[in-house]
Amino acid sequence: MRLIFFNDHQLGAVTASDKVADFSDLLNRYEILPPQQLLNRVIEEWDVWQPQFAERVAADDGPALSTVTLCAPVPKPTSIVCMAVNYMEFGTLKEKPAQQAFFKNSHGVIGPEGVMHLPDHPASIFEGEAELALVIGKRASAIDAADADDYIFGYINFVDGSARGLIGGMGLPYAMKCQDDSAPLGPYLVTNDEIDDPMKLDVKQWVNGKITHDYCTDDMAHDIGASLQFITSNTTLEPGDVVALGTNHAGLHPFQDGDVVEQEAEGLGRLRFTVADALGRTWQPQSRGERAAAGEKGPAPQLTGKYAP
Repeated sequence: MRLIFFNDHQLGAVTASDKVADFSDLLNRYEILPPQQLLNRVIEEWDVWQPQFAERVAADDGPALSTVTLCAPVPKPTSIVCMAVNYMEFGTLKEKPAQQAFFKNSHGVIGPEGVMHLPDHPASIFEGEAELALVIGKRASAIDAADADDYIFGYINFVDGSARGLIGGMGLPYAMKCQDDSAPLGPYLVTNDEIDDPMKLDVKQWVNGKITHDYCTDDMAHDIGASLQFITSNTTLEPGDVVALGTNHAGLHPFQDGDVVEQEAEGLGRLRFTVADALGRTWQPQSRGERAAAGEKGPAPQLTGKYAP
């Protein structure tokens, strides 16, 4: 099922003919709950709600998807945990990197057609990592990798917005990863049963129509089970929490004012958002992979604007 929040955070799903099945009347008892708490409750009680939702989806008689305004399908998760350096980079890494993870700010979440505002910070570059993310289905603490699928409610497109070159040391993840508007996700939350094999999904991102990221999740260094085992060995996750699974870094491309970004992991719909920078800074529009092929090292340099070298 492709779950959505639409218009004034009404919960629904997209039907086979791209209409919207509205679940609002079914959920009257929870109308006082904020959207994220409503979603969490539905996930916790999925065995109760799934048959009712499926019947509504099968009726296929709601408004056209194109006539509603989509919101982030996971609007304000309590925890957003991101795996770091979790791909083998098209075989260029000879050994698996050590497992590592970090948190992002829930105020970073923006949904379809949202705007990623670049802050007035002296970052050397702003980039957006194209990632597959999962949404937790039940309380997960110290789980075994072999049982991971039992804890996954569904999957979403996720962009890990990153501000490079800020304060280092122990402050690095906070300064680089916890900007507001730095976690676009959506357009749908696709339930686990809809995805045959999440370890064999193509992930693509486009910036102004130019493809940047293009990789398969089978290049993941630590697969989904290993990642959840690692994270929950230290941190308890609850229904509605988000775990982003990392990216292939060759596709990293500078984000700058006016960019239109689209992302699509196979089966998860296409997420579209724009980038705004009140400072009008510019960077050389090259991905890291393009720069490496040209014999250049590191991310694209800043060309103009505040903080330019």
